[in-house]
Amino acid sequence: MAASEYDVAILGGGTGGYTAAIRAAQLEQRVVLVEQAKLGGTCLHLGCIPTKALLESSNLFHKLHARGSEYGISGEVKFDAATVASRRDAIVNQLWKGVQGLMKKNRIDVIEGHGTMTGRDSIQVGEQTVKAKAVIVATGSRPRGLPGVEFDGRRVINSDHAVLATEIPQSVAIIGAGAIGVEFATYYRQLGAEVTLVEALPRLVPLEDEEVSKVMLQAFKKSGIDCRVNARVREVRPAEEGVTLQLEDGEVRAEQLLIAIGRVANSEDCGLQEAGVECDQRGFVKTNEWMRTNEAGIWAIGDVVGGYLLAHAAAHEGVTAVEDIAGRRIQAMEQDLITRCTYSTPEIASVGLTETQAREQGHEVKSGKFPFLANGRALIHGETEGFAKLIADGKTGQLLGAHVVGVQATELIAEPALARLFQGDAWEIGRNIHPHPTLTEVLGEAALAVDGAALNI
Repeated sequence: MAASEYDVAILGGGTGGYTAAIRAAQLEQRVVLVEQAKLGGTCLHLGCIPTKALLESSNLFHKLHARGSEYGISGEVKFDAATVASRRDAIVNQLWKGVQGLMKKNRIDVIEGHGTMTGRDSIQVGEQTVKAKAVIVATGSRPRGLPGVEFDGRRVINSDHAVLATEIPQSVAIIGAGAIGVEFATYYRQLGAEVTLVEALPRLVPLEDEEVSKVMLQAFKKSGIDCRVNARVREVRPAEEGVTLQLEDGEVRAEQLLIAIGRVANSEDCGLQEAGVECDQRGFVKTNEWMRTNEAGIWAIGDVVGGYLLAHAAAHEGVTAVEDIAGRRIQAMEQDLITRCTYSTPEIASVGLTETQAREQGHEVKSGKFPFLANGRALIHGETEGFAKLIADGKTGQLLGAHVVGVQATELIAEPALARLFQGDAWEIGRNIHPHPTLTEVLGEAALAVDGAALNI
C-alpha cells in the first residue's frame, strides 16, 4: 500500500493511539500507526498495568503478613521482589502481545520509529514519509520534574524509575499526594518502608471530594505514613547516603525521593508547531469536544491534550476522533463523564462533580452517604474504611457526581458512571436491585440516603 493511500495516520501507539487505530479499521479506514517505543505506551509498560501488578503483590503480602491471624492463617510470609518483578513483566508482556495481535487482526500497518509532522497531512519517520487524509496526534506525556532537581534514577526518581525498581528502599519521601503519590505511598508502606508524603495543598488527593481526602488522611496516618500537607519544598539536597528535603517548616530525610507532581505533554519535537497546531501555555494541544485541533485534518487525543491524563480517557477520545473523521459521530467527548480511579489502600473512585463543585455551579445540592462499615461484604473482606457518596441536584434529582473511597472502589464506580451517561437520577440507582452480599450495596444505600431513605443505617 502506498503511504499516500492512508485515510488515518496516528502518531503514538499508546492506549489512545492503538484504540483509535482499531476503531478506524472497524470503520473501514486505511490506518497506519507510528510508534517510537513499544505499542501500549506508558499505561501498559510504565503506568497503569505494572503499577497495579506491584500493588496487588504488596497488598496481598501486607494482608497476610500483618493480618493473617485475623483470617485464621498463620506462618511466615516473605516478600520476594525478584518474583514480583517477574510477575509484573509477564502480565505486561502478555498484554503487549495482545495489542500486537490486534494490530495484525485489524490489518493496521505499524511503523516503528520517531515520527515528526512535516505538514498537516504528512509524518516523517526516518527516511519514510507517511501521508494521510487525517492525522491523530497521540504522543502522550512524561513525568514532570521539580525545577532545579535532576532525576538520577537512584536517589531522586520518578514513577518510571519506581515501577521498574527491583529493590525497596528502607525509607522514601514522596512529593505530591495525587493519584501517583498515594499509590506509591501505599506500595512502599505495605512492604515496610518508612514513608513521608509531602503535599503543597491543604489535603491529600486534592482533586477529590473533601470528605474523601479526610478518609485518606486518617487511613494513611493509621498505616504509619507521615503525611505533611500545606508543606512547600524549599530545597532538595541529594547525597550518597540519601536525600534531604528542606520544607518551610522542617526537614525530611529519606533514602530515596520520588517526585510525583504530575506529567508534561509530549508536544515538542514532533512537528506540531510546524504543522500549525496550537498548544496552551503548559504545552497541551488545544482541541474541541470532537478532538479536533485548530488545524483542519489534525486531531489530538490522550495525555497530550490535557484534562484527565488517564488511559480510559485517551481510549474514548480516540474513538470520538475516529468516528468524527469517518463521518460516524455518535457522542462528543465529555470530561465530566470520565471516571477517576486511584489504586491506593483504600481505593478511590469518582465521576462527575464534587459537592463543592456542584454548589459552585449553582446547583441546589442534596447528597447521600453510606459507610462500608455497615456493609456485610466489606466486613467479610476485613476492609471497612470509607464510604460511597452520591450527589444529586436538589430540584431535579439528577445525579451530579459519585465518590467512593474504600475496598474495590475502582470496580464500583461503573454503575454511577452509567447513570451519569444516561442522565439518570440518584433514586434510580437506589431502586436498582443490588445482589447481597456485595459491595455494590453501598451504592444502592447511598442513593437511597439522598432522599433520607437508606435502609441499613
